[in-house]
Amino acid sequence: MFVLIGVAAGALTGVPIGPVNVAVIDAAYRHTLRRAIAVGLGGACADGLYSALGLLGVTPVLRTYPSVPPILYSISGIVLMVYGFLTARSQPVTPAPAAPVEGPKASDSVVMRREAWSGFTLGLALIVLNPAAIVTWVVIVGSIIPDTTTYEGIACAAGVMCGSFGWFALVAYLTQKGKHVLGEKAAWIPRVVGVALMLYAVYLIGKAVKLLVV
Repeated sequence: MFVLIGVAAGALTGVPIGPVNVAVIDAAYRHTLRRAIAVGLGGACADGLYSALGLLGVTPVLRTYPSVPPILYSISGIVLMVYGFLTARSQPVTPAPAAPVEGPKASDSVVMRREAWSGFTLGLALIVLNPAAIVTWVVIVGSIIPDTTTYEGIACAAGVMCGSFGWFALVAYLTQKGKHVLGEKAAWIPRVVGVALMLYAVYLIGKAVKLLVV
């Protein structure tokens, strides 16, 4: 039951615009589906980590130090503002050549592994460098599952990771398909999501100011 709750929470929290959604869309549009999936996997792992922290012990710290959430929101707002700006200005890269029919060469395999690893680390870093995410997960898991044992918390966090990855993989697939359908018209995709991410950053900074004033 806790795994299923985590899967639902991971999928639903991925729907609003966020840094990993933007990075997945950007990777699928400008690079390859492989890189986009890797970005989503990195983000899902970080989501699982933060949800586990929220379930297993960060909540008392945030309650003890009410000045911490505004600081985390401010840091996240600044980081996401910069990333949204860079995304909105990004341009597509030259498409990678198709793999030969007889199978990838050794050098091709190295490139694939590097591409996947760079995508994974990007997705992981975007959540880790977005400390407001841990506040969000504390609120979410605190309202859904107020009291859990260690094993239940771990099960729920694993579910969050699976649900989050499922959503990011879907976004990557749909973006890749949309790119082929829209052709050059798909150039607006990173611009729109970049602007949306900057608006989200403004929201986070405003929330930090509101918490400080209150």
